[in-house]
Amino acid sequence: MLPHDSLERYFAEIEAAVAQLPAYTENYVEEILAADRANLRIRLRFESGYLLEINEAVIVESGLLKTLGYRYHFQNAGSGLMFRYDNTPHFPDLPSFPHHKHLRDAVIATSKPDLLDVLQEAKDNNP
Repeated sequence: MLPHDSLERYFAEIEAAVAQLPAYTENYVEEILAADRANLRIRLRFESGYLLEINEAVIVESGLLKTLGYRYHFQNAGSGLMFRYDNTPHFPDLPSFPHHKHLRDAVIATSKPDLLDVLQEAKDNNP
């Protein structure tokens, strides 16, 4: 399978999952930079006013999709943080470095979540 085909299949999977959410799309950008590299930027506003922002840079290596960088930020209607996953290298003491999850009052170690799981987590944490 060609790298471009892997990217297109991944984007189609995310688009289908987004379409099932009780949210409207404020911004949705799939940017293919090369046959094997792309960026994904999505801003979803839930009916409750909650917001999920997705930023992801992906590459296809040896037929597998690999995430280079990501940020999945979910906040309530009052702009209060619900959670944010990212791999910004600013918590070197965490065992999962650089991967981590921000909560309202803590930062915890975690592996990179699957984007489909993040979409479900946002849906489940919506009033």
